[in-house]
Amino acid sequence: MKRLNFLVPTWMVIFTLAVFLFSMASTASAQNDEDLEEFLENLSKDAAVKYVAPIVSAFGSNLNGGWFHKAPSSKMFGLDVEFGLVGMGTFYPKDPEYLSFSTSGNFRFSIAQATELVAGISLDPQLEPFRNLIESNLIDAITNVNINVGISGATVIGDPKDHIEIEYGGDNIEIDNPLYGLPGEQEKIILAVPSGVITLPIGGFGPIADLSFLPLATPQLSVGTILGTRVTFRYLPSITISEELGKFKYFGFGIQHNPGVLLPVPLPIDVSFGFFTQTLEVGTLFKAKTTAFGLNVSKKLGMGPINVTPYGGFMFEKSTIDVSYTFMVEDEEIDVAFELEGENKSRLVLGLSLRLLIFNINADYNIGKYNSVTVGVMFTI
Repeated sequence: MKRLNFLVPTWMVIFTLAVFLFSMASTASAQNDEDLEEFLENLSKDAAVKYVAPIVSAFGSNLNGGWFHKAPSSKMFGLDVEFGLVGMGTFYPKDPEYLSFSTSGNFRFSIAQATELVAGISLDPQLEPFRNLIESNLIDAITNVNINVGISGATVIGDPKDHIEIEYGGDNIEIDNPLYGLPGEQEKIILAVPSGVITLPIGGFGPIADLSFLPLATPQLSVGTILGTRVTFRYLPSITISEELGKFKYFGFGIQHNPGVLLPVPLPIDVSFGFFTQTLEVGTLFKAKTTAFGLNVSKKLGMGPINVTPYGGFMFEKSTIDVSYTFMVEDEEIDVAFELEGENKSRLVLGLSLRLLIFNINADYNIGKYNSVTVGVMFTI
């Protein structure tokens, strides 16, 4: 997989700010700065899973936010159409466990890294004339297999100066004996390669770590009300990103139903049950799926085209993100794929909506494992 250096439309940059994670940086920085795909290309699966985990949860939290700013009215039929833009921002947690990580897992060393590990290895005097050959054989032995190592350093939202370290525990490695053929010499010898630490040029990813929250925005259309039901759509046209990655695709759908439509006496507030789901794909690199469902309530204060509506809700949610990329070791490409699940399982939503003639503006705060805010600006009929 090649580094992605391509220009994307402005609307797509706005929508996919969170997908800095997968090297879709703004057109200004994509030409000059290292993108995050390059970071991932230097990380094995076990390291990458820990590195990107905080941003995956924030991204899933964003996608599950901003779906509603009122419950549909308890009408059999009514005209209620809105179209506009919803912006979300999920705050990064500041606990140390989210800013850095320490784990163990498999890693494939490059030639340069293996050379650093074996440099100056202790040899018996009779082997010293063959040092270059022995070190070359040790490098081949190290670079041809996955090795269990310690991995620690900053996550994607951590300190950019806190570089990830690969801790090699040392090992006894069998190689060809350059003295084989002489009396008493075996075909193979076993040499002890000492422990060592390799520092990767990877720390917290600046364009993300420098912010205190992860932003995202999406267009949204809502239509109602039929039998107390209102439907909401999120959609962006499919666009080819590059020949290597493929297409960007996004679609979301939600429904709210007010059971009060069946009651003989209207309730003092509007109450609805909501369900929302969406998928977002960035070619072969990234796929997100989210769902949210729960109870939404609101109360309209005022008459006609000028009114205020406090609203709230409690939602259960789930987000999963599949990541696929190529781990580069010298000229070898190792396919890496894994799935991560966002940490947010529920949220409490508290917000206020303001209708001014044909415009509706709303804002809410979402309380969960990852706290977030959403803001919507809509044209309304």
